[in-house]
Amino acid sequence: MRLHSGIYLWPETVPNRPQYPALSEDISCDCLIVGGGIGGALCANLLSKKGVKTVLIDKREIASGSTLTNTGLLQYSSDKTLSSFIQTFGEETAVHFYRLSQRALVKLQEISSQFEPNARLIPRSSLYLASTLDDVDVLREEFETQRRFQFPAEWWDEEMIRERFPFTRPAAIYTYGDAEVNPLMLVHELIQEASSNGVRVYEHSNVNGFQFHENDVKCRSGKWEITAKHIIFATGYETQQFKKDQGANLTSSYVTVTEPVQDFNDWYQRCLIWETARPYSYLRTTPDGRIISGGLDEHLPGGVLEDNRYIHQSKKLLNVIHTMFPRKAALKSEYAWGAVFGGTRDGLPYIGPHPDYPHCYFLEGYGGNGTVCSMIAAEMITDVLTGIHRPDMEIFSLIRTSKPNRR
Repeated sequence: MRLHSGIYLWPETVPNRPQYPALSEDISCDCLIVGGGIGGALCANLLSKKGVKTVLIDKREIASGSTLTNTGLLQYSSDKTLSSFIQTFGEETAVHFYRLSQRALVKLQEISSQFEPNARLIPRSSLYLASTLDDVDVLREEFETQRRFQFPAEWWDEEMIRERFPFTRPAAIYTYGDAEVNPLMLVHELIQEASSNGVRVYEHSNVNGFQFHENDVKCRSGKWEITAKHIIFATGYETQQFKKDQGANLTSSYVTVTEPVQDFNDWYQRCLIWETARPYSYLRTTPDGRIISGGLDEHLPGGVLEDNRYIHQSKKLLNVIHTMFPRKAALKSEYAWGAVFGGTRDGLPYIGPHPDYPHCYFLEGYGGNGTVCSMIAAEMITDVLTGIHRPDMEIFSLIRTSKPNRR
């Protein structure tokens, strides 16, 4: 499955990426992780700290799948508002998910704090804009809901926005506790630390031919056999090729990255910016002074990414930057890409076991907050594999109905 097309920023920031061998012998382990993106990297890192005998394997180079196109916006808020989650699942489930997301951000900050500076989370606030007057009431409801459950949100009117930015909107929610990150650096640092703790890492090694037995799973990688007590599938959107989730949908998403700018004096606290419009666009800055704008998600025709569609869509995203920040209207794009993006019908990721795959766990952090959801999933799965009961994993069941645990 072709996951992306274009010219990517993140590889330029990791000129000497770590390399790992291909599998060249029969092996056994307590846990086999299939997939070397953010989900697999987090699982490997956490399991290594628990002393679990772990192998991580990827059919490509490590971090060369969707990680290359991850824009690194980390927020506790989801594409689906807390108010909407409450309407779907009830207060208990909805609020628990948002609090799990908050804690996941704290955990990511804690883990990355010991890494190379370029792989650490950078704390940011978020500005959630009402795109039109018609969106103000819905946004106000979301603000009041977040405040009712003590999430760190402020209400900004049009004047407050105008005082801090060269653009204006009818209203906005300003939230605290979010972050930005270089996702490629983060994944490599997570896996390097896991490797130093004993995790065996293999790339260019495809895994197939799974045989499920009473106490383990056997699978093939070329002519080699892997025997594992448990398998974690952290295979991202490609999971849908061998285990179709009825509630999952794949789309195309786009990104443009500008040349470096001179200053951000017109960008309040260099916050993350997103909006209520659908499809929406979002913006962030980078440590070397660039602006990343992404979004404009659209249908994936025939389930296949169009190679050059990103060129057209990136021009639209660059225009968003020029319109919102007139002083930067001369900025040019230096990187742009299109990528497969996945979401779920009810807005929650898929985490946990599946009855058709004994001894296996799936980590599918689908949605606009994939890195945060992958942190939630990695902690849950690590807990379960090390004997800690996580009944809340049922919220993210792969075979859930549309309204689990409603109150």
